[in-house]
Amino acid sequence: MSLEQLREDIHCVFDRDPAARNVFEILTTYPGVHAVLMHRLNHALWKRGMKWFARWLSGLTRWFTGIEIHPAAAIGRRFFIDHGMGVVIGETAEIGDDCTLYHGVTLGGTSWDRGKRHPTLGNNVVIGAGAKVLGPIRIGNGVRIGSNSVVLKDIHDLATVVGVPGRVVEQRTAPSESQAAIARKMGFDAYGLTKDMPDPVASAINAMLEHVHVMDQRLEEVCNGLKSLGAEMGDLQLPELGSCEIKTASPVQELEPGSPEDEDTETRGNT
Repeated sequence: MSLEQLREDIHCVFDRDPAARNVFEILTTYPGVHAVLMHRLNHALWKRGMKWFARWLSGLTRWFTGIEIHPAAAIGRRFFIDHGMGVVIGETAEIGDDCTLYHGVTLGGTSWDRGKRHPTLGNNVVIGAGAKVLGPIRIGNGVRIGSNSVVLKDIHDLATVVGVPGRVVEQRTAPSESQAAIARKMGFDAYGLTKDMPDPVASAINAMLEHVHVMDQRLEEVCNGLKSLGAEMGDLQLPELGSCEIKTASPVQELEPGSPEDEDTETRGNT
């Protein structure tokens, strides 16, 4: 446990919860953050042999947050539990970096045998509200598990899983660097989407991203062909992705009575 790790646990909330306004609010009102920060302490105590004290503190944390994390569970960096109530993480669970769990999630075991009996999550895994991941299985990197799903077997990287028992409804491919850069600008993908899911806006955006990516490849091939024929092609720089960033609208300013804008507003309101 380090100060840098604790800082990451706090600041990752801004990327995954649009309701987060400032660090003070996160530190004082987010039970998921409280549970994670306390687990960092409890896990350090557990590894130093202070197991009873670590269990006692974890029980106290569960009382205040509604989140139960066994002190022996190994959790990576930038871990976030949103809402949190009812989350259970077992003793031999392992969680990679940049993972997100929602309320009611259980990382549980399926036997009473000692040894490894809880799931292992890769990096960038998102598990929806009420989902159950049970047994010593491995959930790959970038997996999205839908709400109330029950997962009992290994899941490969970049899959989207829904249902009881959980089934893979989409197997994504690793994005190119340009696609990943655009996706980062779009923001945190909470659950993952497939073309069969009712979100036409997300489907349209994904289609446009794929179209732009293919057009870039074709344009590059055309330019290379022209250069091979002796044409002189200028080196043009593509615009930065930052120019596409959606900016927050400025607050609406109150119009002065009698101004042209105010008169125009009144005219439209009376039509």
